[in-house]
Amino acid sequence: MARPTFDLIGVGNPIMDVLAHVDDAFLQQHVAGDKGGMVLVDDEDIADLVRRIGSQLAMMPGGAAANTTLGATKLGLKTTFLGKIGGDITAEHYYVNFTAAGGDGTRFKRATLPNGRCLSMVTPDGQRTMRTHLGAAMTLHPDEVTHADFKGCRHAHIEGYLLFNPALANKVMDTARAAGCTLSLDLASFEVVNVARDWIFAQLRAGVDIVFANEDEARALFQRDAEFDDYARELAQFGGIAAVKMGKDGAWVARGQDLQRIFPVSVERVVDTTGAGDAWAAGFLYGFLRGKTLALAGAIGSMMGAETVQHLGASIPDIHWPRLRAHAEDFGRP
Repeated sequence: MARPTFDLIGVGNPIMDVLAHVDDAFLQQHVAGDKGGMVLVDDEDIADLVRRIGSQLAMMPGGAAANTTLGATKLGLKTTFLGKIGGDITAEHYYVNFTAAGGDGTRFKRATLPNGRCLSMVTPDGQRTMRTHLGAAMTLHPDEVTHADFKGCRHAHIEGYLLFNPALANKVMDTARAAGCTLSLDLASFEVVNVARDWIFAQLRAGVDIVFANEDEARALFQRDAEFDDYARELAQFGGIAAVKMGKDGAWVARGQDLQRIFPVSVERVVDTTGAGDAWAAGFLYGFLRGKTLALAGAIGSMMGAETVQHLGASIPDIHWPRLRAHAEDFGRP
């Protein structure tokens, strides 16, 4: 069998993040819905919120699976990405950023529409509340997803936000399986889980190698309050690896009867939790695909998540990556 060209292909919505610091009063006055969640909106809704916030904004490439893929790339995995970018300058910036980091850009699809974007409103506690317009990403059609997109890829990481388009999500999962990829699914948000529980359980029964969930997503999936290690055990009963992330409290990871408590890496100051779960998944997938134990893969995930929350947005500044790569390689060495 030929050696895979890529360790990892990410599949999801390549959207540009617009980041702003706001207070809780701003959310209460101007943003409907629960704090900490993600809601799909029109671009006009984002523009209105941006006007209300003012000029203190930052922009950087984002998207859940893209954040994870980019993090894994910078740790040293060979990666590519499947998603649709637009035909504007924002899309070009997105593409250049991904390829400049070392990712392969040949499997991006393109549209003439504006690129998708997500407004991430960060409160003083570091929590982020997101409003997203998918733009060009929303127009990816199931017929555009082919076996060739996954050819030469060892593992496919799929973001839960695709579940808002069930036909597309089904085509991605079926095609990745047919191409021989192992699969990971990040449940993305409790809003996603609330509308796609049946689909998620059907996919778990069909076979998912790794499922990532945070505490809110696990609670929404099982529709009950439980200890987080119980969620991990129950998810693992479907036959794959279950990672239940608990933010600053670490995570539980389970496979079969193997249950591991993953301790957090403490930080002095949390700036922004945007992308922390995506970074945790990047670290875990790096460890998993490098053959490390569950505990070591989880420890790399904790390292990545802790680094991300110390910076605005999901992107870790370049100056920190040599240290992070060295630490990730050293985990498990005598």
